[in-house]
Amino acid sequence: MSNGAPDPFKDVMTRESLAVMIHGLCDDFKQRGEEWENRTVEDYLEALAAWIADSPGSYRHLGEEMPPEGDWTFFARALSAAVVYE
Repeated sequence: MSNGAPDPFKDVMTRESLAVMIHGLCDDFKQRGEEWENRTVEDYLEALAAWIADSPGSYRHLGEEMPPEGDWTFFARALSAAVVYE
């Protein structure tokens, strides 16, 4: 069930589309980073951790069910690898 607003993440269904979305975030930060709430890596990662912890409530607020499964290990590896990956 949805609140009727378009879902900007519905097309993120593959590893490649996730990479494209993240590149889009990077481009957005380059263009209008001064408008972002979390402008440092530290603040961004803190907010990311907080949102992940609170995500069931975010889904409820949108009138949606949280996906029952996800590849959390892949996401954790990707975040850790980005510390040293060029």
